[in-house]
Amino acid sequence: MDLQRLATASRLANIDAFHVMELAKQAAELERAGRHIIHMGIGEPDFTAAAPVIHAAEAAMRRGVTQYTGALGIHALREAIAGYYKTSYGIDVPARRVIVTAGASGALLLACAVLVEIGAEVLMPDPSYPCNRHFVAAFDGHAKMIPSGPEERFQLTAAQVIEHWGENTRGVLLASPSNPTGTSILPDELKAILAEVRKRQGFAILDEIYQGLSYDAPPVSALSLDDNVVTVNSFSKYFNMTGWRLGWLVVPDSLVPAFEKVAQNLFICASAVAQHAALACFTPEALAIYDERKAEFRRRRDAIVPALEALGLRVPVKPDGAFYVYANCRHVNHPAAGNADRLTQAILHDAGVVMVPGTDFGPHTANDYIRISYATSMQNIEEAMQRLHHFLR
Repeated sequence: MDLQRLATASRLANIDAFHVMELAKQAAELERAGRHIIHMGIGEPDFTAAAPVIHAAEAAMRRGVTQYTGALGIHALREAIAGYYKTSYGIDVPARRVIVTAGASGALLLACAVLVEIGAEVLMPDPSYPCNRHFVAAFDGHAKMIPSGPEERFQLTAAQVIEHWGENTRGVLLASPSNPTGTSILPDELKAILAEVRKRQGFAILDEIYQGLSYDAPPVSALSLDDNVVTVNSFSKYFNMTGWRLGWLVVPDSLVPAFEKVAQNLFICASAVAQHAALACFTPEALAIYDERKAEFRRRRDAIVPALEALGLRVPVKPDGAFYVYANCRHVNHPAAGNADRLTQAILHDAGVVMVPGTDFGPHTANDYIRISYATSMQNIEEAMQRLHHFLR
């Protein structure tokens, strides 16, 4: 009996496949065949949850706090996040504006559900994390990708907002520091962008999930510049809790009821165990661990950037946050130079190192750039650089 072939929603045509995951799949096949592969593709810390967080999760399960929580999150965690903004950023954020979510992805889905109208245009830089434009597409909006090169730090600028804001534009979706580039928006530029958006009565969604991993200057949250922004953060990156699927939003007071209504319907709540465990993230013991790990990430960045440059992989803007390097591959000594997709395939199959082509992050830098994640050990980084040296020689 033939099964009926069901039609999919037309919006899927606006959502591309994720090349990062395709390369990871190929790498897994090579490993099953006996190859030793060094993974510098997926943006996941090699550190796992800190011991105090593990102990807190165990205690929460023993106490039986595993049932639904309120859609906005447990009060104690919302208070702890508000306190974190005060101690880390010097910002007074009322706990009532904090919404605990099922990861930063859940936070971005909620933000787009609340703010993106059908047909609405949202400005973002090219390159950007691919899922950001797909969150917009999921709610029948349109992500307008603005080419942003080294001169703009691969970020959107206030001048570009002025130039590209059109009749259907409703807001901007930005990330600072950014995936894939590791670059942040400088504070004066961010302030100017927010001023232009407010002038046009638009919304600004700021992905700040890598702010805890800022290396060269104290991070500046958009919340210190404008109360009307919606900021997204996460326990995945700085707090090393990727699989726990826990994040948060800070939203304007007037939007809290709307976010709560949508969260109740789409998610009910974030994981109860993860929420109780995350309370331990803000203890002095855990924060000391995160500071040590941040210093290690910075040490890796300071090692890998000059190593890549020496191989002909040019880094036009030194990353000041996250754990990525966005390197220009046009001038490397290889037949696939200037074709990032072919080059990363060759690096994987010939050198046994996973790196990601710019293809995922937007057409402007698709061919010339590759993203390298240094969320792996120094030993792996050194071995990968040796393999690349032989590969490119």
